[in-house]
Amino acid sequence: MIRSVVVGCGSYLPERILTNADLAKMVDTTDEWIVDRSGIKQRHIAAEGELTSDLALKASQAALKNAGLTASDVDLIVLATATPDETFPATACRVQHGLGMTRGFAFDVQAVCSGFIYALATADNFIKAGQARTALVIGAETFSRILDWNDRTTCVLFADGAGALVLQAQDGEGTNDDRGILTTHLHSDGRHHDLLYVDGGPSSTQTTGKLRMLGKEVFRHAVVNLADVVKETLQAVNMTADQIDWLVPHQANKRIIDGTARKLGLSTDKVVLTVDHHGNTSAASVPLALAEATADGRIKPGQMVLLEAMGGGFTWGSALVRW
Repeated sequence: MIRSVVVGCGSYLPERILTNADLAKMVDTTDEWIVDRSGIKQRHIAAEGELTSDLALKASQAALKNAGLTASDVDLIVLATATPDETFPATACRVQHGLGMTRGFAFDVQAVCSGFIYALATADNFIKAGQARTALVIGAETFSRILDWNDRTTCVLFADGAGALVLQAQDGEGTNDDRGILTTHLHSDGRHHDLLYVDGGPSSTQTTGKLRMLGKEVFRHAVVNLADVVKETLQAVNMTADQIDWLVPHQANKRIIDGTARKLGLSTDKVVLTVDHHGNTSAASVPLALAEATADGRIKPGQMVLLEAMGGGFTWGSALVRW
């Protein structure tokens, strides 16, 4: 059977770093308050005029370089973002143009913080269907543009960045020993819209709007949903949690990550954690964490890597990858 194998990984973070001390000068908060509730110590913020497509393009170029490929090798771009450059066209098309890619097809997916998992599953299915052989999967966000900087419950959490993977079709045996994406699982439940949303849009207010969140309720759902989807994933391939080499979760909140690991009986030594220095970069958080953990040698070829995320909608999902 055809497997979607990860052959390259890249990332980009804006130069500007906003620390908790910086935020304490802007809103009624402290470093201790932020760290205690989220584990975040600093985050990156895009420069004025620096667009989501700019971040995505730099992460994509890094991923292609890591893969030893060029834009001419790519025939599919799937870009996950909740903060596109424009209402339309797709930000993926701007990245396509920036890469100098004139073949194939490119589009965005929108599942907020779960977006990268949705994008990965989408690209995987195109590859398995034989409609693409090399795919660039990107998560990119400029969440700083939709924050209410007077709301200390949200502005301290979210940040900007981009990460990308290159997938290539390779033949596999159809077993868990194959390299590549072994299984993906996606879910959504629209009943919980009011717990995490942006209060604007073209059809409603004709404005971009600002992010609104009921943090305690989101936390409660996140721990349950993420643990459940991880168990569903392991059952699908007849594996147990102790066979996982690395859990790479959406970097929303250290408390959520720790709670999910406890529910699964996973040691924190097996969890890739970047939320302390990246903040919550929404759809970019999982690929940013992957890029960091592959660059520093933690994630090695042949290891079993479990990805999971949950975002507004609610949406949530997982992907199991033999690296």
